[in-house]
Amino acid sequence: MSITLTPKAIDAVKSARVPGDAALRVAIVGGGCSGYSYALEFEKEEDFDEDDMLLDFDGITVRIDPHSATLLKSTVIDYIETMMTKGFVFNNPAAKTTCGCGSSFSY
Repeated sequence: MSITLTPKAIDAVKSARVPGDAALRVAIVGGGCSGYSYALEFEKEEDFDEDDMLLDFDGITVRIDPHSATLLKSTVIDYIETMMTKGFVFNNPAAKTTCGCGSSFSY
């Protein structure tokens, strides 16, 4: 499997999902201070690409394009909530360096 969503991440995705959201897109995009950034967004069914990897986490459909799947291999996506911050955290063992905020990395 390419990625894992923790139970807290699954709950956060379920809370954010609205009717009509067919899947959660997990992707790697160019940019950020370290070269690559993580992207999460909900998609409608008509936005799907037939080459996407399809995963299911407790009723949450996750789609990953082939290029992103390579860079996300063995990544664990968690959700944290503290007094100072809340949001998704990516633990990517393939990342060589990450920026201070954890939202971008180099490969």
